[in-house]
Amino acid sequence: MYYLSIKKQNNTMLLRFIFYGLLGWGLEVLWTGIESGLGGDPRLRSTTYLWMFPIYGLAVFLEPVHDRIRYWPVLLRGVIWTLLIWGMEYVTGGLLRLTTGYSPWDYSGSGPWEIQGLIRLDMAPLWFVTGLLFEKAHDFIKRVAGVL
Repeated sequence: MYYLSIKKQNNTMLLRFIFYGLLGWGLEVLWTGIESGLGGDPRLRSTTYLWMFPIYGLAVFLEPVHDRIRYWPVLLRGVIWTLLIWGMEYVTGGLLRLTTGYSPWDYSGSGPWEIQGLIRLDMAPLWFVTGLLFEKAHDFIKRVAGVL
């Protein structure tokens, strides 16, 4: 019985990983499409990378953090999410750069707020909001967990 419980837990974790991966891809396509439109491209051309799917899927490992900080003040939670996202961005981008020679994002030369081309400090407001949106996605998954 214990084995079946672990197997079900692993299956739902895989489904949540896929959910976060697809959600991240979709948001990135939406974001880059809006950026291209604001840049004058009426086609609203969007881009993403296959590498981004597993990177976004890693959000499944942030669920316990959300459970722990759920009732903390929103400002503190947003700061925590910003720091965690910067950390994940730095580590995953650095690992990809180390193994493939490239990172899906390269902020090099984008101004004084970039660190080794892997993170941009001026993106703090975006990551703050993204973290709070992740909380909503996590709560949604918890509500429909019986379906998964």
